[in-house]
Amino acid sequence: MVTIGKVVRVFDELYPPDLAESWDAVGLVCGDPSTDVQKVYFCVDVVAATVDEALDWGADLIVAHHPLLLRGVTAIPTTTPKGRTLHRLIRAGVGLFVAHTNADSALPGVSDALAARLDLQDLRPLSPRPKQPFHGIGRIGTLPTPLRLARLAELAAKALPATPGGIRYTGDPDRLVRTVAVSGGAGDSYLGDATRAGVDAFLTADLRHHPASEHTEAGGPALLDVAHWATEQPWLVQAATALTTGLRNATVETFVSDLVTDPWTNAVVPVRQL
Repeated sequence: MVTIGKVVRVFDELYPPDLAESWDAVGLVCGDPSTDVQKVYFCVDVVAATVDEALDWGADLIVAHHPLLLRGVTAIPTTTPKGRTLHRLIRAGVGLFVAHTNADSALPGVSDALAARLDLQDLRPLSPRPKQPFHGIGRIGTLPTPLRLARLAELAAKALPATPGGIRYTGDPDRLVRTVAVSGGAGDSYLGDATRAGVDAFLTADLRHHPASEHTEAGGPALLDVAHWATEQPWLVQAATALTTGLRNATVETFVSDLVTDPWTNAVVPVRQL
């Protein structure tokens, strides 16, 4: 029989806690390590909709990418969304485990799954960790065949989970792209890394106006801005597969959620008047 503790040990090998950023909160959030586990549910965000789905499915453990409790708290009353969520999980006897920036930096990790969707080859970290050069945030890779920027954007839109906001990009649509950097989640703090790496394009999420504008004015790589959730959801399949492999002779049932938990639920594309 598999226990929560055994699942945690597998994930700690796959995504070592010491790879997490100092500000992060990863690991077991709630649950008894000795509790038996038959069903493990994977999601990006621990929100009401994903908890509903997990409980309806009969999950014993939720594995999430984003921490439920990233900042310190002194109370978790049910009058708050996070308090309600945590109380629901505890009452249902469902554990919660988080792998966040440790999964971002691990090999393979979040950005490897993202790079695989674009079929990038010869991967290396975008921002390598000191003294651990094979680990780090983001990945740089080469496309099997060079593509025009507009075609790359179309490919990304088809390859990644769909969200109402779609994909935005900046740069000459006819620019030829051979090398691409990707980073799951918010990535504008790695614009400098992408420029120094000399890649042709950088795909990430949550690009802010001023950093993106200044980057473009300086002639940096073309930018593709994707919904945050869409850049990280591909990792869930990778993590679920890695768990079943890591358990070796033991087995659990896994469920990978494709519920879109991006906060932007609608978009309007303006129609230009002729």
